Amino acid sequence: MLHYKIFANKDLPWITFIHGAGGSSNIWFKQLKPLKEHYNLLLIDLRGHGQSKNSYSDWKKYSFESIGNDVLEVLDHLKIQQTHFVGISLGTIIIREITERHPDRTISMIMGGAVTDLNFRCRWLMRIANMTKSVIPYMILYKFFAFIIMPKKNHSESRNLFVKEAKKLYQKEFRKWISMFSQVKPIFKLFHAKESEKPTLYIMGSEDYLFLPAVQKIVASHKKSTLRIIEQCGHVVNIEQPQIFNDIVLSHLKTFELK
Repeated sequence: MLHYKIFANKDLPWITFIHGAGGSSNIWFKQLKPLKEHYNLLLIDLRGHGQSKNSYSDWKKYSFESIGNDVLEVLDHLKIQQTHFVGISLGTIIIREITERHPDRTISMIMGGAVTDLNFRCRWLMRIANMTKSVIPYMILYKFFAFIIMPKKNHSESRNLFVKEAKKLYQKEFRKWISMFSQVKPIFKLFHAKESEKPTLYIMGSEDYLFLPAVQKIVASHKKSTLRIIEQCGHVVNIEQPQIFNDIVLSHLKTFELK
């Protein structure tokens, strides 16, 4: 089973946090204090990340479905029947995949720095990564990707944190996660063609130039989806602008208390 941390003392709704590729549950440290006063929190380290570093090391290939099943295994173990999901970057793909298969487990989806499509530059980067993943040390590639995705000075904290967490990966784990991008097309089609029956809040940075345009297109055509854009902010919104991010999340969650 994946490594997880919980902050739960009361009979409160649950929030499950799903990090992105190369990260870990440590990226949510700026969300803990304001949210744990009102909700039970579950923070998970995905396969090969954080303290789940050695989990599933014998598997030769990963899929979004199998990783989603890892998350569901933790929920079942803790007897969490329903939860709000909060994800960042690639973690948002995992949340949508879980919700599509098991909508009864999801109350709502909060998607930070959501990845809902890959533009030409992203596809080019993934192609390079797949071609060189067995030759070039993964940290060189990861630092390069981190700079392309988060290039500005005000993105440095989130960029440095993700590079620090990525150092805990093995080369073979990096290759498995990079290979998963060959599976994203059906999920991206799902994002655009079919609106989830669950309320979805996208929180994006105005400077997230790789991924914001695709999210804007989705929200323009989906009635149950909402977009909040944080100004002067890049891809990792929960780290760059934590107070604004937390306020948006709490405001969203309070709407469910009124129902």
